[in-house]
Amino acid sequence: MAKIVVFNKPFQVLSQFRAHENKATLAQFFKDKTLRVAGRLDYDSEGLLLLSDDGIFIQKVTHPRYKLPKTYWAQVEGTVDDVAVTRLRDGIRLKDGPTKPAQAKIIQEPDKLWPRDPPVRYRANIPTSWLELSISEGRNRQVRRMTAAVGFPILRLVRAGIGEWALDNLRPGEYREIAASDA
Repeated sequence: MAKIVVFNKPFQVLSQFRAHENKATLAQFFKDKTLRVAGRLDYDSEGLLLLSDDGIFIQKVTHPRYKLPKTYWAQVEGTVDDVAVTRLRDGIRLKDGPTKPAQAKIIQEPDKLWPRDPPVRYRANIPTSWLELSISEGRNRQVRRMTAAVGFPILRLVRAGIGEWALDNLRPGEYREIAASDA
């Protein structure tokens, strides 16, 4: 039976098993050599990462033809306005071409969110706000580039969901295995 793992990747952990420049990797959390990462999550992003020993499952999660939505919570610098949200919903032109429209909305800081270590920098004169974005593409640093293009650079980025899978109450570094029949 295939193994599927839902993992809350901590901030500043590489989404790979092999060592790289003395940075933390998934090898610090998993000893099972059969697991592979279904997609990627940047070193400076945190949240949901799926792992499996099933290549077909991994392809369904990562291949663009399946268009699995990936949902993110983004803390951004500044006070987001409706104009920026509309632009995100319409799609943004980036250097590597236009993005597909995102589902985007302004939210309060999520209740389920844990404190980040180290904390996000605090500046008394610059407010922050939160967005929830869902995209079905997976370009390199896409969400960060999209919010920056509308004038709101990301301070903290947390992936909360991929398709039907969600973080739920997992804390950073925690994981749960799910049955392949649940996948």
